[in-house]
Amino acid sequence: MTTAGSRPRPTSNLPVIANFDSAHLTIGAGVAIFHLATSRVVVCYHSKEKYWFLPKGRRDAGENSSTGAEREGFEESGYRNRLLPIPLRHRQPQAHNSDAAVSAFAIEPVWTQLMPVTRSTQYMLFWYIAETLPAEIDQALSEKSAQANGVYMIPPPYPAAMTLAERIELDKKLAPVRHENTGVNEDEALYESYLLSIDEAQQKLSGTIMADVVGTGWDAIQTRKELEENSRSA
Repeated sequence: MTTAGSRPRPTSNLPVIANFDSAHLTIGAGVAIFHLATSRVVVCYHSKEKYWFLPKGRRDAGENSSTGAEREGFEESGYRNRLLPIPLRHRQPQAHNSDAAVSAFAIEPVWTQLMPVTRSTQYMLFWYIAETLPAEIDQALSEKSAQANGVYMIPPPYPAAMTLAERIELDKKLAPVRHENTGVNEDEALYESYLLSIDEAQQKLSGTIMADVVGTGWDAIQTRKELEENSRSA
């Protein structure tokens, strides 16, 4: 399996100064959804235009980018998911005067992309790392959504006290549920989604930043496992 030490890493661009008013900026979010128990990740395929991609899209007005990432992940792939706290180098400060214990793990974008939409409008896209949901949570959210005429239900966050080993144990005999017809437009109806090995996913996404989103996410998951194992044995 390819690791951070053996795969070429893309480099960040130099900082830029740019200003966009609300009429000329679109903010979106995407997600790499891992099934931890089988070391696989969800990758989508456009059945008409014949390309592979990770689920992503525009956040709704008033929606947090992290919630938008989970929702877009579900709509485009059919897999309910929640963002996964991972060991990650980032530049965000801890909350001032917070009584919460400082965690070694964070939910922050692993990559951010800036892409032009037109000659005058800009797209800013945040990439997050997530996991498929436990079966009982997936079922409960599906039932609530059905009772609310299909409204998307935000999943509960990953439990702060749960280790990845404990989480994997819950899914050892259960495959994640792929829901049908979750797309919200005609184009998304053409999307297919597959659970692929990490190496195969990176091959399908080769040449895009999405390949490194998968690689960075998987490396961070392995690092979190090691940290938790070391903490338990100390």
